[in-house]
Amino acid sequence: KLKSELEGKAEHYADKLVPWTLGATGLTYLLTRNVTKAMSILMVDFCCALKLAMPISVLSAIREASLYNVTVKGGKFLEAVAEADTIVFDKTGTVTEGRFAVTEVFPESMSEQELLNIAATAESCSRHPIARSLREAGNVKPSDGEVLEIEDISGRGVSAFIDGHHVYVGNAALLEEHGINFSVPSRPGAAIHVAVDNVYAGHIMIADRIKDGAFDALEELRAQGVKSLVMLTGDVRSAAKTVASSLNFDMVKAELTLDGKITAVEYMLSKKATGACLAFVGDGVGDAPVMTHADIGIALGAVNEYSAIDAADVVLMDEDIRALPEARSLCRSVTDTAGQNILLSLAAKAILVVLGVFGVINIWIAALAELCVLAAAIANAGKNDIKFEKENIDERSVQ
Repeated sequence: KLKSELEGKAEHYADKLVPWTLGATGLTYLLTRNVTKAMSILMVDFCCALKLAMPISVLSAIREASLYNVTVKGGKFLEAVAEADTIVFDKTGTVTEGRFAVTEVFPESMSEQELLNIAATAESCSRHPIARSLREAGNVKPSDGEVLEIEDISGRGVSAFIDGHHVYVGNAALLEEHGINFSVPSRPGAAIHVAVDNVYAGHIMIADRIKDGAFDALEELRAQGVKSLVMLTGDVRSAAKTVASSLNFDMVKAELTLDGKITAVEYMLSKKATGACLAFVGDGVGDAPVMTHADIGIALGAVNEYSAIDAADVVLMDEDIRALPEARSLCRSVTDTAGQNILLSLAAKAILVVLGVFGVINIWIAALAELCVLAAAIANAGKNDIKFEKENIDERSVQ
């Protein structure tokens, strides 16, 4: 049901050509009074090749993509990936590994270990990569105290009650929202602030690492014709700009909440040119709602994020960002093949009609030629499997 625009065009052409074929058959008989010539035209049916070859191209590509852990939910999404000229990326877990390391701890009124313990306890139920890093930092384990009312505040951090004390753990925007004064980090990077009973307790500096192959993947997307690469993140501007500069992003927007990311995507959609397509790529941790607002949502490495798998139109189970240009290459191949099949079917069958009118071919040759054109279109549709496998099998085998 989720057919591509090319599939719709092919079916439209096939339907529109039916009365013309019948008309040409009748006219040929009226002019020549030759039943054989008239029937030869009738045997040249435009519908089969146009209506069958297109879905076969799409299904062939979807099947091939699945072999590389890429799930595409419909033909129109294949086409959208191929036509995307603006790709928006979430940062954490998408272009970076999402495996943060605690680099420094700056407590205000307690020891470093106590500050880490409070942060780890408050983040004990969060699935965000930053929460995992806090729990794992220096073998920090959540305290044995009573933890109540943990609230995940999207794009800001968490709120929790630990042993009767109200704790906030998150970015600067979280503390500003609740009127808590805090110390501005003196060093560049991402800072996780901690407040206990509305009193600032200190901050924890963390660092993320750019994924291997991220730079090459983005450059390959540019080579494929993507005009604009954008990064959205909730991180502080200094950390975001460092990553964006390393990967040559065309634009970066930092310190965004979930609503802020949605607003940014909607703004870019309102400014895009007619016929352009905007894709959003994220790992699904906190950004699944953003995917639904883009023309096409792509989940990268979202193996356990069911909300992302449900929201995304294309799911790349592999966390390797290099799978994205590979998937786009396959999608572009499908759209090229679809266009070839339309031209092949129309041109070949137009020639057969002319040959039938002049009596060059008889009914049986026309019928056989019709099947040959259909077989050629199907073979052309299936070539995506062979080509994609040949280009990627060596690299995937090594990995």
